[in-house]
Amino acid sequence: MVKCRKPPSGRTNLASCIVATIFLIFIIIVIFIVYFTVFKPKSPVITVNAIQLPTFSTSNGTVNFTFSQYVSIENPNHDVFAHYDSSLQLLYSGNQIGFMFVPAGKINSGRTQYMAATFSVKSFPLSVTGQPESVGGPTVTDGLSGFRVGPSMEVESRLEMAGRVRVLHFFTHHVETKAECRIAISVSDGSVTAFHC
Repeated sequence: MVKCRKPPSGRTNLASCIVATIFLIFIIIVIFIVYFTVFKPKSPVITVNAIQLPTFSTSNGTVNFTFSQYVSIENPNHDVFAHYDSSLQLLYSGNQIGFMFVPAGKINSGRTQYMAATFSVKSFPLSVTGQPESVGGPTVTDGLSGFRVGPSMEVESRLEMAGRVRVLHFFTHHVETKAECRIAISVSDGSVTAFHC
């Protein structure tokens, strides 16, 4: 006569489920640690290398010029940074005097891309309020380093870049970065005497 074996107890199944759950939690924790230490999306780094005014003219208290800004953008991520919603804005006394959209593009992982933006600024009146007068004519502090220069004006540039970075080829993350600069310009010849970003 053959005896029937009892099926394994529920304790063995429960122990297997507990071990599998602990293993899955451990794997998830390791994935999060790797993500936040190695693959966490970082904002690109913008460095303003130079600012120039190729053309500059003043007439009857108004000024117009061509503005050029040269920057380098470093992508510190482990995947491509695709930028698509970017712009360069130029302000004088709080008012916008120039604007330019930056064309969409891509910057490869760990690479630095150099960009140049040039646009014409239409004539606008020079503000003379708040400029101290001296015996030899108006002189102002450039507002950046404290040095006194000849008649000058200060403008502000704002470069804003937005885009996305893929993480582990599956997830996309929105990143933004910006660079703001104050630029001192000599009114006599249009030379950039100082800029601070």
